[in-house]
Amino acid sequence: MAVTFYWYPKCSTCKNAKKWLEGHSIPLNEVHIVENAPSKEVLTELYETSGMELKKFFNTSGMKYRELGLKDKLKTMTEDEMLDLLSTDGMLVKRPIVTDGKKVTVGFNEKQFEDTWLS
Repeated sequence: MAVTFYWYPKCSTCKNAKKWLEGHSIPLNEVHIVENAPSKEVLTELYETSGMELKKFFNTSGMKYRELGLKDKLKTMTEDEMLDLLSTDGMLVKRPIVTDGKKVTVGFNEKQFEDTWLS
């Protein structure tokens, strides 16, 4: 079964994750996260399925994150406000996001990918 792979092609972490998935013969449905930013509904589903803290979905090393001063603002934002904000710009979203509808990974960690996508 193919996984949905939300990525930014110029991102080296995304390239490494794609290479890993392809190397393990995991078929991908690629979604360019900037050209096709996930909707609030999609992000809500990914977030709820992941079991992670919503703050983990933010690209904290991105210029946009710093420009908007989100490090401090996120502390007082509601989940609904965070999801609204994430859905406005794919560059705010940590990437890659990989999902098969039942599991979700955010970012690329080889051990996490092995545990999640090879089991």
